[in-house]
Amino acid sequence: MTRPSSPLLSLRGAVAADGVDAPVAAHYGELFREQRELAAGRGFVDLSHRGVVTVSGPDRLSWLHLLLTQHVSALPPQQATEALILSPHGHIEHALYLVDDGATTWAHVEPGTEGELVAYLQKMKFFNDVEITDATGDYAVVHLPAGSTADASAAAAVRELPYGRDLFLPRGALAAATGGYGAPAGIWAYEALRIEGHRPRLGFETDHRTIPHELGWLESAVHLNKGCYRGQETVARVNNLGRPPRRLVFLHLDGSMEALPEHGAPVRVAADGPEGRAVGFVTSAVRHHELGPVALALVKRNTVEDAALLAGPVPASQETVVPQ
Repeated sequence: MTRPSSPLLSLRGAVAADGVDAPVAAHYGELFREQRELAAGRGFVDLSHRGVVTVSGPDRLSWLHLLLTQHVSALPPQQATEALILSPHGHIEHALYLVDDGATTWAHVEPGTEGELVAYLQKMKFFNDVEITDATGDYAVVHLPAGSTADASAAAAVRELPYGRDLFLPRGALAAATGGYGAPAGIWAYEALRIEGHRPRLGFETDHRTIPHELGWLESAVHLNKGCYRGQETVARVNNLGRPPRRLVFLHLDGSMEALPEHGAPVRVAADGPEGRAVGFVTSAVRHHELGPVALALVKRNTVEDAALLAGPVPASQETVVPQ
């Protein structure tokens, strides 16, 4: 289903993003200023294109605990966490960014994935006393950076994070509520800080065969000592062997090149030349206000960690995110 454009695209200077982020602004005319403001704890980011799913009812946490990679059966109210839903073979299907308010579990998810997620949850409901709702039409996500002093009291729920706060705002109050949050920053600025922080994003750093170990999601979205869930056998086996087939890397790109490598651009070892065999692919690339052009890429596990690379046609050096 096509997501309607955000009302905040009417703000001065707004330029719409593309792809799954098209309903919100890529930037408001000053990309690097917007990044610097976010890094300094000022402004906000419109993430109203993201899906919102709620689960209420007395069984919600114990039931979700059976389905998710994260330990949530005793999740304290107001404590943010994230979790995955895996395929039977351990491949990542959904990423959920969660908080429970004591009565309802709130989650935001990648744009356009909420319908499939709700359908799966409904199918797994059985006799549990839970109510699953696609609340995307009623609530919108807005991000405040770490250090922001903006009043978040209009939010129905808040996820407190080391790098900021995710607010679930009534969609009808989006424009009015954000009017007191300072200057807006576009999704490109938000993505630049995400990539700098090595935080993976479903559909960007993942493909149909990605497992959590490859992206460092074991640390933030997977609990290794909880009970069974779909795909848990793969998680345990690969963790015990310590040999995921691929690993996430952070790339510093040659700043003399005009264009950034596109999502999916092949990554090669530079010594093998531009026609060499690909060892991976670029997942996300941006221009950072301090670091210059940077990217994340998924490469074969045995790629030498200090090898110079080519990201598409762009020379790149790598930093390790997930060790060999």
